[in-house]
Amino acid sequence: MALNDRKIQILQAIINDYIATAEPVGSRTIAKKYNLGISSATIRNEMSDLEEMGFIIQPHASAGRIPSDLGYRLYVDRLMQKRELKEEEQQFLQSVVARNISQIDYLMEETAKAISMLTNYTTLISEPVSKGAKLKQIRLLPLDSESILLVIATEGNYVKNHILKVSVVPEEEKLFEMGKEINAILKGCTIKDIDERIVRVLKGKLQEYSYMLPALLSAIEQTARGAENIQVHLSGAKNILAFPEFSDIQRAKSLFQTLEQKDVLVTLLGENKDDAMQIMIGSENNLQSMKDCSVITTTYKMGDGTRGTIGILGPTRMDYSQVVSVLNGMVKNIENVLKALKEEKKDS
Repeated sequence: MALNDRKIQILQAIINDYIATAEPVGSRTIAKKYNLGISSATIRNEMSDLEEMGFIIQPHASAGRIPSDLGYRLYVDRLMQKRELKEEEQQFLQSVVARNISQIDYLMEETAKAISMLTNYTTLISEPVSKGAKLKQIRLLPLDSESILLVIATEGNYVKNHILKVSVVPEEEKLFEMGKEINAILKGCTIKDIDERIVRVLKGKLQEYSYMLPALLSAIEQTARGAENIQVHLSGAKNILAFPEFSDIQRAKSLFQTLEQKDVLVTLLGENKDDAMQIMIGSENNLQSMKDCSVITTTYKMGDGTRGTIGILGPTRMDYSQVVSVLNGMVKNIENVLKALKEEKKDS
């Protein structure tokens, strides 16, 4: 049985209507809403063929049809219209990146919130991972009489803040000088490079403030490990409750339990191992709790081989075109802002 142009038009009409309404689509609806130039009877015959071919299913007796996972796959691979971001959407995403680019954990949190807000789906983002992360800059700032703010940046713009509790807080000018000394010794080092010889050099440079060294080295190690381990930010998990597909309490509970498992989220995002956007539809997901969901993932690059993944999870009838445009827009903004920052540093 051939999948001709007429069948494809009807399938596209069913998918578009079901995405918008969440209601099974009948032949009369297609005849009234979509100007296909054919009768309801002809549409019914074509729908029967589409059902036999596995592209649509009939969820209830005497009901209309809904797309199957196979139907959605054909749609995203061949039929989906490319959608450009609206100007206000583009500006919104750009502002989120520009405000938070200096702090990678805040950037990921705010990016996840922004994408969830725009799409009304659930967003998962992994922080960028860089194997053998090299130290780029360390700053020491006084917080109060017992605390020092330690800011550590690795190559690839991975930044972490730590609060060091100490018995005596040096004056700000002294902390600035200490930071310069530490940077001169540690810049470009990986955690494996910080051996006993380097520790002895650091003790000599810090002199009377060498009591800070254990906490300092511990914070550096935590940051380096964090840059190499995948950290996932999740936003908009409750958005899934707005969709009628998850009105069943047990189905929603099962999905929420899955989203609470960090290793599962890491696996979901880690499955995208190249730069191409990946769309996993319904039964293509390995987890039973996600058989009614689609997951779209793409990667973003932060230079020096450092990369992370952004994923959006929603029902299989999600607005794929919108999600793809938002993901493309966010990745473009992240990479453009990072490129501009690098250019500024070269010129300064």
